[in-house]
Amino acid sequence: MPVKVHPGSRGAIVGHKHENMSLLQKLLQINWGLVLLVLTLSGIGLGMLYSAANGNFDPWASRQAVRLAGGCIIMLVVALVDIRFWFKCSYLFYFGALILLIGVEVMGSVGMGAKRWINLGVIQLQPSELMKIAIVMALARYFHGVSAENIRRPLMLIVPLLMVAAPSVLVLKQPDLGTTVLLIMASGAVFFCAGVRLWKFVLVAVAGMAAIPVGWQFLKPYQQNRVLTFLDPEKDPLGTGYNIIQSKIALGSGGVSGKGFLQGTQSHLNFLPEKQTDFIFTMLAEEFGMIGALALLGIYILVLIYGMAISARARNQYARLLALGLTTNLFLYVFINMAMVMGLVPVVGVPLPLISYGGTVMLTILIGIGLVMSAWVHRDIRIPRHGVVEGA
Repeated sequence: MPVKVHPGSRGAIVGHKHENMSLLQKLLQINWGLVLLVLTLSGIGLGMLYSAANGNFDPWASRQAVRLAGGCIIMLVVALVDIRFWFKCSYLFYFGALILLIGVEVMGSVGMGAKRWINLGVIQLQPSELMKIAIVMALARYFHGVSAENIRRPLMLIVPLLMVAAPSVLVLKQPDLGTTVLLIMASGAVFFCAGVRLWKFVLVAVAGMAAIPVGWQFLKPYQQNRVLTFLDPEKDPLGTGYNIIQSKIALGSGGVSGKGFLQGTQSHLNFLPEKQTDFIFTMLAEEFGMIGALALLGIYILVLIYGMAISARARNQYARLLALGLTTNLFLYVFINMAMVMGLVPVVGVPLPLISYGGTVMLTILIGIGLVMSAWVHRDIRIPRHGVVEGA
């Protein structure tokens, strides 16, 4: 006797299979091409940190290698965890990161004139970096439960706007203007992809521009100097303009093919500041030239393409918004850092992901990539939305 097949039964069967995958099946589902790109970027980063120390693994490359090993394990574990677990814990992680940001105000340690870290003994934890992941998770969870019709209602945006405003104010007080910008822009990407109308973004942008004269008064003197230096770096070439001028000199001196590994003069003669963190791309461009810089940019573009493709393939709104928000966050890291060292935007202290030295930043990036891969591994799992199962 012929078996009647319901129109949505095939999708249901596929979804059911993915909901009951074994650990081995999940490992096979991991996007190993993306893992290879991540390891390639990390390897380049270790090489540049080795160069920054004049051909020594200490003090930066050796520590970064240990963090990388641990971070990669965490990334794979995150990728294997069911996407529904991350969905359920999204608000918990957000409020946890928010509490840590409040903790910075109470017991944070000061470094380079800013209070951004909590000393845990083993590692200096920077909660603002964790918030970059947590805010995307929380917004993806919120908009997953909001229908397209309700998103058009301004009152429905009050809660997510407050979710963005609370950590942004806390991070701005540290002060950390660069991270504040990243938080707001990555959140904006989630808002846009969730279906918030474009005119509302225009309205917010106009209001923001109108508030610039007022906001200027609340910036720290060094932050004001950074903006003024961006507009005219030659005004104080030995003071506030020194960093960006030396960065441009190093970028230009690399030429097409560069001076060679360990042969960069601006970096190895200590003219280039913060060569292991914010200005590491400048050192790479000096040693490997335009070819090396474009090759690195090409790898980043491939990673971003993977992230966008994973977002498009996911069968539930939470995974779509999560993957897209975290991919946008990675893009902002890369864009702002490269634009900063080329003098296209003010210097705001944003590291180059997986290349620059830093434990919390590397861990944050790898966790974010792990969440994107979790969206891929569990791409056919459906999460109920207003009583309707997606993908059925």
